[in-house]
Amino acid sequence: MSSNKLVVDGGLRILTVPMSGSLTTTVLVLVEAGSEYETKDVNGISHFLEHMCFKGTKKRPKTIDITGELDSIGASYNAFTSGETTGYYAKAEARHLDKILDVVSDIYLNPVFDPKEIDKERGVIIEEINLYEDIPMRRVQELFTDLLYGDQPAGWDVGGRKEVIRKLERADFLKYRDARYIAPHTLVVVAGKFNEKEIISKVKNLFKGIDSGKKLSKPKTIEEQLAPRIKVKHKESDQTHLVLGVRAFSIFDERRYALEVLSDILGGGMSSRLFQKVREELGAAYYVNSEADLSSDHGYIASSAGVAHSKLEQVLGVILEEFKRLKDEPVDGVELQRAKDHLVGGLMVGLETSDDLSRYYGTQEIIEGVTLNPKELEREIRAVKSSEIQSLANEVFQTERLNLAIIGPVKDREALQKALKLD
Repeated sequence: MSSNKLVVDGGLRILTVPMSGSLTTTVLVLVEAGSEYETKDVNGISHFLEHMCFKGTKKRPKTIDITGELDSIGASYNAFTSGETTGYYAKAEARHLDKILDVVSDIYLNPVFDPKEIDKERGVIIEEINLYEDIPMRRVQELFTDLLYGDQPAGWDVGGRKEVIRKLERADFLKYRDARYIAPHTLVVVAGKFNEKEIISKVKNLFKGIDSGKKLSKPKTIEEQLAPRIKVKHKESDQTHLVLGVRAFSIFDERRYALEVLSDILGGGMSSRLFQKVREELGAAYYVNSEADLSSDHGYIASSAGVAHSKLEQVLGVILEEFKRLKDEPVDGVELQRAKDHLVGGLMVGLETSDDLSRYYGTQEIIEGVTLNPKELEREIRAVKSSEIQSLANEVFQTERLNLAIIGPVKDREALQKALKLD
């Protein structure tokens, strides 16, 4: 499955992903706007603005006008915000394409930002922040990025801080939107069953009024670390949740594919090293995994787990041992093949539907400016050599790069700090 890209006047990008056999079509609009583009005084505005786009437009003044129209055709729809992107999408039967294109373009282009709705939505956003505080396996991930990047955009929570959410006003939304929701920052993806010539014409027509504006870059992420770091949030939880990882590199680094394979060997699936050691042998955790998370100018690889309090130090020891083993021993051919097959299989299974493909291609284009089709990505993964993995492990798994974030009733922080070494 391949994509076709068109750049129209003003810099708006249109990406089409035809799927002749699909029963559905997805419209996804992505914008280069997220927490990493914010300043501290408006941290959280990207996510708050995403919510407000569903609170009414000039054509559909109430939330129910938007959701009711989409619900009436059985559409699946939502929006999301990350560090570098915000997205709005709807997926429906192919015969309803004109409808979902009209609705999604409307909420993107014409939100009204009613002050009364802003005030009501503050409470929703704050309760969303509170919700994540009560989900430590998620909250510890945010704690980890804060530990890595500190008080700069890459280290801030996407949801923002409550004190900022409470004071944001309509003028703040308009100012931020005017700077970021412009043609050069915007990508429209249509995936599924459609007439390509017709849909391009319709997208052009609907978005003809978008401001061309001047493309803005995001603040450069500063990476500084000379010694292992630890951040502990005390919580009387039933498990201790941890993330242990190291700084890596950006998504533009050619070693990204080796890092993905390394991460899969470490903690990708139930046959991975950490799952076998931590869950199957020790019985110390229900979930344990690893992830390579790469952005436009920074990245990391980390292992996560929710463990029995009494086995925290033992599990940390196992993870560190596996980091070291990847440095000291080449991965054998059988395990390497398993990891590649697992990655490729998961990729293909995850790209069966129009919304999956819209996210796959859209995220690549909006962050990297280029796209690889699934077969091209498969070739890159399968080309990774054992020697590349070992070389990469020796570069990134160093004592001074270690970072450990923990949420739980931890009593002996000093012992954990002393354990953070790969010598």
